[in-house]
Amino acid sequence: MTLKIKKLSEGAHLPAYAHPGDSGLDLFSVEHVTIQPGDSKLVKTGISIELPTGTEAQVRPRSGLALKNKVTVLNSPGTIDEGYRGEIGVIMINHGKMEFVIEPGMKIAQMVIQPVLTVQVVESAELSDTSRGTGGFGSTGNKKK
Repeated sequence: MTLKIKKLSEGAHLPAYAHPGDSGLDLFSVEHVTIQPGDSKLVKTGISIELPTGTEAQVRPRSGLALKNKVTVLNSPGTIDEGYRGEIGVIMINHGKMEFVIEPGMKIAQMVIQPVLTVQVVESAELSDTSRGTGGFGSTGNKKK
C-alpha cells in the first residue's frame, strides 16, 4: 500500500517509521513554536498526503512527549479523511507547568493509517436489548467483583 506525500516546504520531513513493525509514522514540525502552560497551538508539518482508497489517518500523541513534558495532541486522535489534501497540522496542548519549545525537525506526533468502514444509516424505532442496556459512565464500578 502506498502513501503519497507532498512536501509543502523545503524543511519538511517525510513521515517515517522509527522501527520495523511500528504502527505509527513519526510526524515532524517545520516551525519553531512555543506552547505556554495550559495553552494549545497548531503546529505545521509542511506536508500534505494522499491516502489510499478506503483509509483514514489518525494523528496520535507521542508517549515520550506526554510522559516527560505533559505535551500531547489535543483532539486525540485527530482524523485526516481520505479526500483531504491540505497541510497536515497537529493541535498540541501543554498540560505542564513550564513552556514547551518545538523546533523544526522535532518529532511531534505519530500518524497511523487505518481502514474505514462505511455504514448505511437507518432510522429505527427500537434497538436490540443487551446486558449493559443504557448503563453509561461509571456504571460498571471501579473494582473487580
